[in-house]
Amino acid sequence: MKKDLTQEEIEKRFKEINAREQEEPTPEDLIALSKADLESAEDAITLEEYKTQKEYSGRLMIRIPKELHRDLIEAAKKNGVSLNQYAMYKLAK
Repeated sequence: MKKDLTQEEIEKRFKEINAREQEEPTPEDLIALSKADLESAEDAITLEEYKTQKEYSGRLMIRIPKELHRDLIEAAKKNGVSLNQYAMYKLAK
């Protein structure tokens, strides 16, 4: 069962996230951003159109701060599960 966060808990989490050192974009990030800037708005589709065209692979790749990555790995080890299993658990909560 998903627990609703209080306003205080939300603010605390945002403070923790904002306190982390921001990472600079990688060269790959910069290339992807420049390619996105070149895309035409005329080629855009709605979310509903995307959903009907897209098959979901079950893979999700995200960039997170190194410290958060370390914290997640340590928490997964502490709980005796893989990082993938731990991340799925946290996302499903």
